[in-house]
Amino acid sequence: MELSSDPVVASLEMSQVKSKDDDTVGEYESLPPHVSVGTHMTAGAVAGVLEHTVMYPVDSVKTRMQSLQPNPNAQYRGVYQALKRIIQTEGVFRPLRGLNITMMGAGPAHALYFACYERIKRSLSDVIQSGGNSHLANGLAGSVATVLHDAIMNPAEVVKQRMQMYNSPYRGLVDCLQTVTRTEGLGAFYRSYSTQLTMNIPFQAAHFIIYELMQEQLNPHRLYHPGSHIVSGAAAGAISAAITTPLDVCKTLLNTQENVALNSMKISGHLSGMANAFRTVYRLGGLAAFFKGAQARVIYQMPSTAIAWSVYEFFKYFLTKQQREQEAGPRPM
Repeated sequence: MELSSDPVVASLEMSQVKSKDDDTVGEYESLPPHVSVGTHMTAGAVAGVLEHTVMYPVDSVKTRMQSLQPNPNAQYRGVYQALKRIIQTEGVFRPLRGLNITMMGAGPAHALYFACYERIKRSLSDVIQSGGNSHLANGLAGSVATVLHDAIMNPAEVVKQRMQMYNSPYRGLVDCLQTVTRTEGLGAFYRSYSTQLTMNIPFQAAHFIIYELMQEQLNPHRLYHPGSHIVSGAAAGAISAAITTPLDVCKTLLNTQENVALNSMKISGHLSGMANAFRTVYRLGGLAAFFKGAQARVIYQMPSTAIAWSVYEFFKYFLTKQQREQEAGPRPM
């Protein structure tokens, strides 16, 4: 294209190009108001399933490494050594046990999670910062979205972690569901819900704030930029996971009701309540016990969160682009 020698015309041309770029940025960051909530839900569901499935073997290792009084055959020095031993002694598919219930819960849980987050974030940002990117709005939106997400995922987490434990007595998903319901009642599936929320609300608040903060630095124009989404997601997941590990250890104890640990403390029946879980963990292992499995948790969350955000942002971009093309109609020949 030949550039005009007239500075006024050149300035106008550049301004038009810049205006088009700005419009594209705005269209991606803020989905058109008439796009259905289903757009966010679809993107969120796909992101959630991939997040939980790709790194699931590491999640299995994390659950075992958080055992307070593990069997001598289930004591591991690190994530790689744990995976290698589990595969060698228990079979190649053992690290995937419980994946089916996780996939069943992750789809609907993340669909609600992202749809709720986007809607609340936008509404609060309009109030707090006149439509700007408010970190307070991001944190609050993430916290509210977590309540819905965990209401769906908590039963799945209970079944998953019981099936992940060493020498798990359950033959499969259906057997686990029936046995827990018969012996402990339906309340067992929500015994760790308050602890899960106590952990996940600060986790998700920190996660969203860190992600959005890093996007401001790495991707200030909020274009679709896979690299920035991956780096921001990985950092947000790693930092959030590290600072909430103590709560995750307590949640694992409440979910698994680890028999050896409870018997050694002469606890009859079932352990319940966050305060009881904290006391039990401390009595069994001191402060160090609250950070059992921290390495595996961070190694799991870094790629998982990076995958979730990159997949979600891709679908957000793709669906927005499709919507704009449909509105524009066929281009003239």
